[in-house]
Amino acid sequence: MPTPPELVLLCLAMLLSGVVAGVLAGLLGVGGGLVIVPMLELALGVMGVDGAIRMQIAVATSLATIIPTSIASSRAHYRRNSVDVELARKWAPWIFIGALAGAWVASQVHSRVLSAVFASVAFLVALKLILPLGEKAFSRSLPHGPAIIPAPTLIGFISTLMGIGGGSLSVPILTFFGEPIQRAVGTSALFGLLIAIPGTLGFMFTGQGNPLLPFGNVGFVNLVGLALIAPATVLAAPLGARLAHSMNKRHLTVLFGVFLLLVAARMLIRAVQG
Repeated sequence: MPTPPELVLLCLAMLLSGVVAGVLAGLLGVGGGLVIVPMLELALGVMGVDGAIRMQIAVATSLATIIPTSIASSRAHYRRNSVDVELARKWAPWIFIGALAGAWVASQVHSRVLSAVFASVAFLVALKLILPLGEKAFSRSLPHGPAIIPAPTLIGFISTLMGIGGGSLSVPILTFFGEPIQRAVGTSALFGLLIAIPGTLGFMFTGQGNPLLPFGNVGFVNLVGLALIAPATVLAAPLGARLAHSMNKRHLTVLFGVFLLLVAARMLIRAVQG
């Protein structure tokens, strides 16, 4: 059991990460896991949670918070006819398998491995945000037959290792294959649900009985974090959407890219130091 000050600190950190993630989601369309995971990992470290499982808890809890937000987001995109349902049907089994595999692998490795994965992908996302690369299509059609397997499996696998909904990976991949950006974003929102559900269940199962788990956990999922972060994210998202109309979005995108570079650097140091 944590001391009362430690519990208060953890709750405040979770609320803050939820609010920041929600504002950024509404402001930039960036998935909350990129904010939630590093903030939770830092808070768990302050609480004295063992370094071997801190990233697993942060990643698993982030995935659990993605479930309600993905449901709301994918429904909204579906109503606007911006979800490629046929593509989602074809990719769903492979995303699901990739997410389950990611949860299992994450449960078998030290936190520093997950930190290295997070740092690598966060660095690439940061470069994409900072540099004016745009969304360029290099193919006019998506792969067919067995050729479809690698992309969705990789999206599910890497996203689960990072605790993100997959938009940072799936949107560039879909636009690479010629999917219009609006449908790529809408379809990736549904992919987030296909990643978060098996990923969360996998982390809950594989973490059972771990003697290093802190108070409030079911497997690697922290229920206190789920109860605080998810509603904070949903409530803060409209604020981000309103701010998007009154602030320079390009400047904010670059600023968040710089923030991600710092996060990636910290996660890389964490991976090296163990």
